[in-house]
Amino acid sequence: MTNFANPDRIQSMIDGLDAFNATPGEGTTRATFSPEFRQASDYLRAQMEKAGLVVREDAVGNLFGRLVGRDPALAPVLVGSHFDSVPHGGKFDGPAGVIAGIETAFLFQELGITPTRSIDVIAMIEEEGSRFGSGLMASRLLTGKLPTQQLSQIKDAAGISFTEAMRSYGLDPEQLDNVLLPKEAVHAFLELHIEQGPVLGAQGEDVAIVDSIVCLTQLRVRIYGAAGHAGTTPMNARRDALVGAVAVLSELPGLAKDIGQNAVLTVGKVDVKPGGANVIPDEVEFTVDIRAPEEDVVRQLVAQTRAAVARAENIGFRTDVVEDLFAQPTMLSSEIHTRLTKHADQLQLKSRSMVSGAGHDAMIMADYVPTGLIFVPSRNGVSHSPDEWTDYDQLARGVDVIFATIREMTE
Repeated sequence: MTNFANPDRIQSMIDGLDAFNATPGEGTTRATFSPEFRQASDYLRAQMEKAGLVVREDAVGNLFGRLVGRDPALAPVLVGSHFDSVPHGGKFDGPAGVIAGIETAFLFQELGITPTRSIDVIAMIEEEGSRFGSGLMASRLLTGKLPTQQLSQIKDAAGISFTEAMRSYGLDPEQLDNVLLPKEAVHAFLELHIEQGPVLGAQGEDVAIVDSIVCLTQLRVRIYGAAGHAGTTPMNARRDALVGAVAVLSELPGLAKDIGQNAVLTVGKVDVKPGGANVIPDEVEFTVDIRAPEEDVVRQLVAQTRAAVARAENIGFRTDVVEDLFAQPTMLSSEIHTRLTKHADQLQLKSRSMVSGAGHDAMIMADYVPTGLIFVPSRNGVSHSPDEWTDYDQLARGVDVIFATIREMTE
């Protein structure tokens, strides 16, 4: 088995990046535009420069490092992932793909290879949606699927808008029109990611080459009641928004179980306002994440969720449902899938094709430019947790496939 990637260097970069973390010892927390995020960006810039890349930061804070090819007129191959995190998450989700891109550049440098076509390594912002509640923001902005005019209306839990946070981070919202990446400016996009599931580990396999990504949507639901004193408002005179929300929430898991067809539904965030221990809640906001391989199944679950919310109106509550994100099922490039599979075979790795149940930036890029996605194992399938783990040797095998594929695509 031929090995290109250096597991020790990969570990050093993963650990180096994880030092910029708001919750050391309690998982990885790195919110977009936070002080830790700026420090992480500076760290990645330094690593990119060590690998011989010419680095720039775009209008929203995405970091690009270019390995200039012999023919700069040719559109580059783009490789990378995101470097924000969920609260108290793991250090591999996102960063593994960014570091894979930087390690690929190191390998070109060490082997003395100048590609004909340039290579751009990208580190993207706000994929998780943890700060601004709207996931996959970088890739949606790069492809024009999220209009920049909406950014001043997108706010975090503290009421700080995306554009206000940009300014604090040192970016100029007046430059937002420059964020779009024209289709002709990218030859292809490749992303390495941890599997975030148990299949590869259970089967003793090295990599999965993803052929498609599930359909997914993210809803934001608000239930409105009336605030009141917890001690002086009789039970029969209350309009407790949390009671209305619980009536809805109790229905939702059963919707996905009943419909089957590999559908999943998750309520991952609940915000009760005003949040006083002795105040009757007057507003509850919660998220609903729905995923399934088939679009019609997701749309059925959306309709059923809306119907469940509407039933809260029948018992005296005002409601609101906003669809923050809808992504159709995504087929990835069959040509890149073939190339990745070929190189996995040549490297004598155990591989499989797989449908991804998670979105990733590859989902957004796929109908914009030819896109490939490769998974490496996650120990016990754990992710979005401090216990998230991928062995560095396993990560290096995935980088080997990425490197060999990009080398072929840029010759």
